[in-house]
Amino acid sequence: MGWVAAGDGYEVALVEGRVTARSTSGRSAGRQLKSLPKAVREHPETDRLRRFATWLERHAASCREQVDAWMVSSLPVPTGLLARVWPDEAWQAALRDLVVVGDGEDEVGFLRDATADGELRLVDLDGETVRISPATVTLPHPVLLEDLEDLREFAAELGVVQGVDQIHRATFRKPDEVAEKATEVKDFAGGKFPSRFGLAARATALGHRVSGGYATTRVRDGERTVEPAVWIGEPYWDGDSETGALCWRDTEGRALTLPEVGPVAWSEGMRMAAALYAGRTVQEGKNA
Repeated sequence: MGWVAAGDGYEVALVEGRVTARSTSGRSAGRQLKSLPKAVREHPETDRLRRFATWLERHAASCREQVDAWMVSSLPVPTGLLARVWPDEAWQAALRDLVVVGDGEDEVGFLRDATADGELRLVDLDGETVRISPATVTLPHPVLLEDLEDLREFAAELGVVQGVDQIHRATFRKPDEVAEKATEVKDFAGGKFPSRFGLAARATALGHRVSGGYATTRVRDGERTVEPAVWIGEPYWDGDSETGALCWRDTEGRALTLPEVGPVAWSEGMRMAAALYAGRTVQEGKNA
């Protein structure tokens, strides 16, 4: 966005998301100012740019949330859709360098470009540019990537920074053997918090929903939607609280046995439980 007049002797523009002013006269003409003069702060153009900056922030967050939903659910995404949104800087920031999987075994790589005619350009593990144009692609959850460690190493070599956490997302692989009738995991139970409110606030800040006595999230795992849930205490309890067991439920509220839980739902449930547990009160000293 270019500079626009904001009163006599000043122009304003959005620079790295902030409203910035510069003088248009005198010795300092063309030089950006460290702060906004009062006349500029109160100018209608400045207010318009502030509101536009707020909209851009919300738009960027919305793009990241949508791409994260595609990735967590490993849903097929039309290639034409990616090509259509790619010119938008917010969409591009969310999509660029995500691992994309096409139809064939060799159609895997970091997304670098999407052309208007629906062609995607990827960089594969050999450092080669691969051009693909299938009808749909997936942005797979990292627990489903067989070459995850290789992808992480190669990403470090390339200096890849993903706008949506994919390859460096915390993952938890389901053990090969789990109790046939068990419905809970207690690996991250017992994390103590000064208040139930603080524990619920942490869950909300991490992007999870608090419903009743549980922190929950929704995950599409294969053909069905699963809801991992961690007990955090009775809703109106005003005393200290602690994390409870992790369970998984279907959309009807039925508790799933551990063998019924798929790899993505398992990983995302454990990730939520671990993140909640990490905020616990840690006792220090010789009696800890």
